[in-house]
Amino acid sequence: MSSNTTQRAAGDNLSGFERQITQARVDAYAEASGDHNPIHLDETYAASTQFGTRIAHGMLSLAIVTEMLATEFPDTWHSGGKLKVRFSSPVFPGETVTTYGEITSIDESNNGLIATCVIGCKKPDGTDAAAGRATVPLE
Repeated sequence: MSSNTTQRAAGDNLSGFERQITQARVDAYAEASGDHNPIHLDETYAASTQFGTRIAHGMLSLAIVTEMLATEFPDTWHSGGKLKVRFSSPVFPGETVTTYGEITSIDESNNGLIATCVIGCKKPDGTDAAAGRATVPLE
């Protein structure tokens, strides 16, 4: 068994962190992703929507969650990690979000041990912007 496997157990919390979602970060994400929807970029347009202002891309919140997973599982996340999430609340530029996660089980598979985690990204008021489940192979 490698150190990654022996150090992991159900109930372990993942090391979450905070990120401020600035409009500059949203603009950079739009450029990188090619998603130039005006709800993310045009304040005049966004003011006419149900949100009343610009919102961050949902995938930007998810990218921050995957950063946490890549940090927690540096040897295995990129080669076999999987996510299933729901986007439940928009993140507004200027908000600071917090990632979180917990290993809920470690199970045998044909390819070795797999950690299942509840994961997500919370808004400042404690509501989930994105939440779901990740599975990650362990070495």
